[in-house]
Amino acid sequence: MTAQTTAAHLVTDVATLDALYGTPVPQSLAKEIDYIHPYYRRFIEAAPFVSLATVGPGGLDNSPRGDGPGFVRVVDEHTLMLPDRRGNNRLDSLRNLVADPRIALLFLIPGVAETMRVNGRAVISTDPALLESFAVDGKAPRSVLVVTVERIYYQCAKALVRSRLWDPAAQIERSALPSTGTMIGELSRGAIDGATYDRELPARIQAQLY
Repeated sequence: MTAQTTAAHLVTDVATLDALYGTPVPQSLAKEIDYIHPYYRRFIEAAPFVSLATVGPGGLDNSPRGDGPGFVRVVDEHTLMLPDRRGNNRLDSLRNLVADPRIALLFLIPGVAETMRVNGRAVISTDPALLESFAVDGKAPRSVLVVTVERIYYQCAKALVRSRLWDPAAQIERSALPSTGTMIGELSRGAIDGATYDRELPARIQAQLY
């Protein structure tokens, strides 16, 4: 261990953690409920993006999901449905859910600093009628996640305010970072041509959205 992470400085029990941070403010507890309140429903239905976290025998996974606002369907006070749109077929999240149904969702809305957090359990459905109900441009998802909500609450704005996530002045040019082709070309040790990958990527994304 380094000087900054010696055993004497590690928090290894809940009592030490509680003593370090103190008592939760009442508002942080009052906002957590076990059903989708109408106010919370409005946040979910306005969100075009959600981060999806799962756990399984191979470890943890956290992956992005996005589509038009309302793409996560609120069925009732305890149920959400999330179509699994086309991706890279790694299936990290789905493999985890087959083994362990626990799931966590974090919804983001452009321009809104609060986020919405959902913890629950999910199953993977391939019901034909359900898949068809989520079709876009005549293309249905291969599966739909049916999430039973166990806990739901909003997260205060501090993290997004600190990060200036929605501030246009904080945006950087994509060219300031390595391109996807540059990265995959090097990581594959030349097996994938990075320049070709970059050139074909915009068209491939548009062709494979649904």
